[in-house]
Amino acid sequence: MVQSNVRRVGVGAPGNGVGERAQASVDVVASPRIELPQYETIALMLQGGGALGAYQAGVYQGLEEAGIRPNWLAGISIGALNAAIIAGNAPEHRVARLSEFWETICQPAFGIPIPAAIEDTLFNVHDDVRKSFTAFQAASAIINGQNGFFVPRFPPSAFHSTGNPQTASFYDTRPLKATLERLCDLDRINSAEVRVSVGAVNARTGNFAYFDNTRIPLRAEHFIASGALPPGFAAVEIENEYYWDGGLMSNTPLYEVLQATPRRDTLAFQVDLWSATGPVPSDLSEVMGRVKDVQYSSRTRLVTDLLQRTQHFRRVVRELLERLPAGSEKDRWYELAQEVSCDKRYNIIHLIYRDKEYEGHYKDYQFGISTMREHWRTGLADTRRTLQNRDWLDMPINDLSFVTHDIHRDD
Repeated sequence: MVQSNVRRVGVGAPGNGVGERAQASVDVVASPRIELPQYETIALMLQGGGALGAYQAGVYQGLEEAGIRPNWLAGISIGALNAAIIAGNAPEHRVARLSEFWETICQPAFGIPIPAAIEDTLFNVHDDVRKSFTAFQAASAIINGQNGFFVPRFPPSAFHSTGNPQTASFYDTRPLKATLERLCDLDRINSAEVRVSVGAVNARTGNFAYFDNTRIPLRAEHFIASGALPPGFAAVEIENEYYWDGGLMSNTPLYEVLQATPRRDTLAFQVDLWSATGPVPSDLSEVMGRVKDVQYSSRTRLVTDLLQRTQHFRRVVRELLERLPAGSEKDRWYELAQEVSCDKRYNIIHLIYRDKEYEGHYKDYQFGISTMREHWRTGLADTRRTLQNRDWLDMPINDLSFVTHDIHRDD
């Protein structure tokens, strides 16, 4: 029997057909409202990962129920699309809009979808059945595309004939533009009520770019460009330049947030969809999946270590400046040192999706409804577990003024 202080984790309204087996495995005490220290920036940083992005929606729901509302959303690829849905709606509607977005794109673009009750039954029969079923759904994404997201090009693009960069891909993402414009209020996004930054790669120069609503008005195209992973999706034209998925170069927006100036006391929730740690693969399918994990997750670890060392140097410079004799501030070198010094504090909370036993190398394009709901529940459960550690939300008081937390690492 579930106790009264434990909530069922669901997507949207109760009674959505979620299976009891999967449901019971993630019952976690819901977070009460939390009063945070006076952080100047509360950032939600969303990594790319395709269909795994439903995990991020669950994380956001967990933050919302605890009363934690980020004032900076930074995303890449599917993280950019989730950021658009969040920033493009009033706070009280965000979870419902995220649910509508994911329930939409997790249906096949063509053909009759499997009824939810049948899909859920197949999904929860046995892990071997689940593996076969999810493989079928991944194949469906390749053949049929996904509703409100992408459809196969017809006729297909030719490999060797010169054409338009906007059609040089296997799939057409024009349905995604209509979906974003239906579910997002772009005027709200561009009011900069919440800062929004989404990363993409310039297909001509190879340079990384962030589209930021504090610098330019954002359109649906900016978010689509952040997720335009070639050769599946074509480059998106913005101001006479063409852009691809930011995950080609850096799949985490962590650096963009923590190196921003002027520096601020920051609480950052870094939501990763690929885990750097995992078992050594024993067959080719596992090898393909593990390669994606390493490729798309390692930069988070690298950037975190780099920023921690940088913060250490800035803090040391700050302490040295405070020990110099009066009058030193007139020295040119003092002024230069003051520019690089820092007394701000950074608290990074990692929420990292962990693979399920039934998932294959196609997990980033397996858009099944049942899988999506389980990803969502997992994100919500991980967030609730994380927020039970209330001291993790405190301002850092160590010598570095920089801390990181991760429930999986601590496990």
